[in-house]
Amino acid sequence: MPMIEPQPDQPAAPDADRGRTRLTRKWAYLLSGVTVVSLSREELDVELGGLLGMLCDSLHRGDSPHRTPPDLTPAERIGARLVALGYVGEPGLRCTLEVLGKGLPALPEFQAVPGVADRVVAALGALSCGFLLAHERSVLDQQEIMHLSLLKAVRDAQWNLKQSEARFEEVVTSSASGIAVVALDGRIVRANAALAEMLGHPVGELAGSVLYDVVHPDSVEVLRDTMMALLDGGKERIRQSERLLRRDGDVVRISLTASLLRDAEDRPSHFVVVIEDGTELMLLQGELSRQALHDVLTGLPNRQYFGTHLETALRRADPAYGVTLFHVDLDAFGMVCNSLGRRVGEQLLVHFAQRLKAVMAREKAMIARFHSDEFGILIENTESTPDIDTIVRAINDELAEPFFVDGHGLALSASAGVVHRPAKGIDPLELLRQADQTLWRAKERRRGQWKVFDREADAHDRRTQAVAVGMAGAWEHGEIGVRYRPMARLADGEAAGVEARLHWNRPVDTALSHECCVELAESTGLVLPLGDWVLRAAGRQGEWWRQRAGFGLPMVAALTGHQVADEALGTRVTRLLRDTGLPPGQLMLGVPAGALPVSGVIENVTALADLGVRVMLDEFGLGPDDLRAIEELPVDIVRVDRRLAEWQAWSDSTFLGALVPLVRQVGATLVVDGIHTEDQANWWRTAGAELATGDYFGVARPPAELAGQFARA
Repeated sequence: MPMIEPQPDQPAAPDADRGRTRLTRKWAYLLSGVTVVSLSREELDVELGGLLGMLCDSLHRGDSPHRTPPDLTPAERIGARLVALGYVGEPGLRCTLEVLGKGLPALPEFQAVPGVADRVVAALGALSCGFLLAHERSVLDQQEIMHLSLLKAVRDAQWNLKQSEARFEEVVTSSASGIAVVALDGRIVRANAALAEMLGHPVGELAGSVLYDVVHPDSVEVLRDTMMALLDGGKERIRQSERLLRRDGDVVRISLTASLLRDAEDRPSHFVVVIEDGTELMLLQGELSRQALHDVLTGLPNRQYFGTHLETALRRADPAYGVTLFHVDLDAFGMVCNSLGRRVGEQLLVHFAQRLKAVMAREKAMIARFHSDEFGILIENTESTPDIDTIVRAINDELAEPFFVDGHGLALSASAGVVHRPAKGIDPLELLRQADQTLWRAKERRRGQWKVFDREADAHDRRTQAVAVGMAGAWEHGEIGVRYRPMARLADGEAAGVEARLHWNRPVDTALSHECCVELAESTGLVLPLGDWVLRAAGRQGEWWRQRAGFGLPMVAALTGHQVADEALGTRVTRLLRDTGLPPGQLMLGVPAGALPVSGVIENVTALADLGVRVMLDEFGLGPDDLRAIEELPVDIVRVDRRLAEWQAWSDSTFLGALVPLVRQVGATLVVDGIHTEDQANWWRTAGAELATGDYFGVARPPAELAGQFARA
């Protein structure tokens, strides 16, 4: 039945609308509490609101000078509509009459209408009548549908019985498993061709024989007892391995499943026995077990098998020599796959596995492939076991000999993290973690290296990593903030700009500086959202200073390598300038010189300059192409890396003395970072540098503490 929409003669007054809305919500709330409807609460509000509006409008239409009775047809239609909403039975009707009987006369729009109570009573009577008539029709329709459904169910049951018998016959005949219907005394009533073939009998010969006669004598009593337990109701189904006798006397290992058939009166009638040849199944299970514990590509044990073996080896290790665990990584494997294809990479892994086997051939060792190009080697040491350097050198010597794939001669190297003679009783998972972490530290230096687990270095790394992974939570809790330090003129020490710096004020530990925060954020990938937040905070602070304090010097923010390589950097900065209102010329962004060779960085630098943002080449002076970058890029200011400014021999350095004229020659302004003493400031001022940052000119402080100094600037 379509939804009934109200059609009022005139729009209801605001008071009337509010009264109707409150009554509608009360009606929907109480109705949904006593019955079930097929609408959501929001849909029910809309539906009942329409019905209430139609009912109110019909009551108004009876208000005329001649006192004509109201039209009760809408009320009857409303009653029928309630039935159509779903499972609205007697409780729903009772709730509706109670709500509308009390609520309609109380509506503001009916306060001045004479005789409204009589109209409401008449309308609710018509609503009840319409409800009962529709409900009666619904019951009759349901009875008719049920009658037809019962007739169809009887026909379907008869048809399904015939279909079921035919399907059972087809399954028994065509099944590859042996199937037998066995009488309660063990006599085979019927056996399919698969069972006859399995036991070497002609088709039909097994019928009439006894099941226990084809079972191995050692298993007859066990099977008989099990079948009796099934007959007594102790089990619903049995499944067990058995040995059957073929006609030629051979033994067949099978898996036997038996269940009990019952007649119409639920009395035991027959056994159904399903027999599967277990020979191929056992072979398949063995192969699946092997595959579950071995790497498919190389045939080596996988990490799961290696972990189990590691636990056993640790328990039986020789107290004098212990074990040595190698976590080996194939260097430049990703380059091989990217350039020559994954198939070549897979062949290289197979070759590497074979070379590892050759190196470890004389040792009591297990070699496993962990994942991708990472392998594990566990050596149970003896008196003759070579030292670690000899083993790693032997592995790399094997890899140094070119291996040819599709005409490509590949010669690679391997890096290794080594845990030698771990502590007795160590958890295998912890031992694997130590080897993995040591490999990571070995690859930090250069490829083809190995490193032995260092407990102190590992503890330091774990503390650092714990701080790094907790950085996001600290940021969320407000422990990380932005402080500001001046960029000063060396000539007079006055502020020429202000630089935004991160500061992590840890409640139970030492506060961390900007450099530490950036390094930690870079290691976890947090630097992009955190750096974006710093830029926004700096932009808002710079605009506030410009408007409220009259401070118009540049706001400086140093970007990291990840930030400057971000493809969305231009979009981020554009949005920043728009949201904060900071003029582009008042924002100076530092770009690390070491990031210039990275793809997309030069394009980002050019895009920033096109926006009007000033770009400073940061960490300048350590790369051979730094000066050329100034000439080729839209950069007019460079900042010398603080490591050069803090160099102990800076006052006698010919290199540093020549650096300033070279920068001035290309027309760039030189800023020096890391000025901590007056001697440093004097030396760089004499050398020709113009601007500087460092503790000598002011440490990073909260913005409120710098307001006076910047106002004077």
